[in-house]
Amino acid sequence: MPRLYGFEDQRLSRVREPEQQVAREAVSRLLVGRQPRSEVVSWMNAEGHRGTMGGEWTNGSLGRFLANPAIAGLERDPETGELRETGRPALITRNEYEQLEALSGRTAGVAPTRDDDFPYLLSEGLTECGLCDDGMTGGRSNAGTPSYRCHDCGRVRITAAALEDYVGENALAELSRPGTREALEAAQEEIRAEAESLRQRIKTLTASRDGLVEPYAEGQVTRAVLVAADGTINEKLKDARTRLRYVEQIANAKLPFGDVEGLVRWWEHGPHASKRAVVALLFDRVRVMPARARGVRSAEDRVVLRWRTVEAA
Repeated sequence: MPRLYGFEDQRLSRVREPEQQVAREAVSRLLVGRQPRSEVVSWMNAEGHRGTMGGEWTNGSLGRFLANPAIAGLERDPETGELRETGRPALITRNEYEQLEALSGRTAGVAPTRDDDFPYLLSEGLTECGLCDDGMTGGRSNAGTPSYRCHDCGRVRITAAALEDYVGENALAELSRPGTREALEAAQEEIRAEAESLRQRIKTLTASRDGLVEPYAEGQVTRAVLVAADGTINEKLKDARTRLRYVEQIANAKLPFGDVEGLVRWWEHGPHASKRAVVALLFDRVRVMPARARGVRSAEDRVVLRWRTVEAA
């Protein structure tokens, strides 16, 4: 398993200073200079900076590196998702890491916690870029406007108000149709089944990880094999726990039903978690295309709604 960029060893016990300076400069360009990630990647490669395996940086590899709390001397509690200190050396400060999380709009499945943060309705994989197919995340524009922006290429952006109003109008229209209640309840049952399957998978993976200790202690496997297997299992556990937190929100949300006026009132004042659940149950994905001209704010000609069922819409 390759070392983490900026550190001398896999134990993260010593900082590699030249790489730390590169990491700090990249973070500064993102947070202070407000440069898109694609521009920061271009700068890193143009300056000859390479990853630990010798390859050029990409939007994805830089994003994964910056999302790792270890670069700030932190780790994430696997049960609560909260950040905690590890006592190891850090490349950047905790405050800088939390700003990066707020900028990207994701914290390993947990929404950003800034007090003034906009309650983004379509984060956590519900939206995708019409150019590169990567996910879009919520974040404020340079002017402070809540927006969605492609997490990878950074070339597609849309204001949160325009996108969420359009999605909401279509969701309300579908909710008012006969048979929608039964369809959503059935979909929610499938989500509950997925949640239970994920819980069992987490138990199995945890047992597999724990089972590595005895063979290593008895000399049946080498340390290299142990470290590689442990890393693979931990990645699978992280993905499963992230997905479980998301589906549990949908599985446990209370769904609204009633006449059109009642649905509209609910959409305007109802619980955010319930609205997210409705959107996730109705839509498989919300695809955002590039604007045809600068300043275009309408979502109707830019958004493709992918419904979960062919009967919808």
